[in-house]
Amino acid sequence: MRIGVPRETRIMEGRVALVPAAAGDLVRRGHEVWVESGAGLASGFDDAQYERLGVRIARDAAELYGRGELIVKVKEPIEGDLALLRREHLLFCYLHLAPDPALARRLLDIGLTAVAFETVELDDGTLPLLAPMSVIAGRIAVQVGTHHLHQPLGGKGVLLGGLPATPRGRVVVLGAGQAGGAAAALAAASGAQVVVFEKRPDRLESMMRLGANVTALYPYEDQVAREVAAADLVVGAVLVTGAVAPKVVGRDMVRAMEAGSVVVDIAIDQGGCVETSRPTTWQDPVYVEEGVAHFCVTNMPGAVPRTASQAISAAILPWVDRLASGGWREDAALARGLNVEQGALRHPALQSMKL
Repeated sequence: MRIGVPRETRIMEGRVALVPAAAGDLVRRGHEVWVESGAGLASGFDDAQYERLGVRIARDAAELYGRGELIVKVKEPIEGDLALLRREHLLFCYLHLAPDPALARRLLDIGLTAVAFETVELDDGTLPLLAPMSVIAGRIAVQVGTHHLHQPLGGKGVLLGGLPATPRGRVVVLGAGQAGGAAAALAAASGAQVVVFEKRPDRLESMMRLGANVTALYPYEDQVAREVAAADLVVGAVLVTGAVAPKVVGRDMVRAMEAGSVVVDIAIDQGGCVETSRPTTWQDPVYVEEGVAHFCVTNMPGAVPRTASQAISAAILPWVDRLASGGWREDAALARGLNVEQGALRHPALQSMKL
């Protein structure tokens, strides 16, 4: 099966699905790999680095999609990609279909088969292809949240770590999975007073080990409302695999926050877990709602492509090999990741979608 890696075309998306070392490894395993010219540039890799490892370079997207059978990319396809996708393609990328019925409908109309990175699931319930980007997004969330608390940017002028004779900044993290856990760890290390909400006891326990400045709580609605109202920064990281994220923070809770506070909704890829969230881009990342700055960029790791591309390549490499060698049916984790197959929605979380 010929593997095709297109250049990402989403606004300010610098990642590439396979770095040269990963693509070259697939070539050594006997696969024919094509990469669109310029696909790796934003991540620090030129065409020559791919060619030296036996990877073939497609001059443009049309040639790439024409030659490729297994299309491996980072983000969900947008208009230019959709025009080139065919029924015969097997698509492997982040899809986030639950909050995007229009994209789901287009993929069904094309008739292709698509396995989503974010729903490839091991027997123990872990999501190995979502994990590395979730960690990056969690760290970015605290970095950008801290930045937008600066008063010249409209923030309330709070330094999260505080100083002697000053109170610490307050950070609320909703969810303690990979993204939320990474956000909580960085916020705690910065010296902030951190409250993490999570339902799973094992995750609550792991959050308590982050330090004396971290409190881990079950997300009872009144407790969430009280802590959100007092927060300088709220990080949303709630995940239900493959499904639309539940709205954990309502508009009334956001309205109760002090003006100049910040919300960063990592869950925006799945529709967001804050009622006032809506998708933004790195080109125009922030808007103010109820006096609170909202950062809801749908491709947060795209801002650090040199790091993110290497992390995602390492994560997906064995799965790309398996897909190209035997297809998704031969692997239970890949089968769980199946979202679309020849005109039908297959993932359980997508069955109730209204198209």
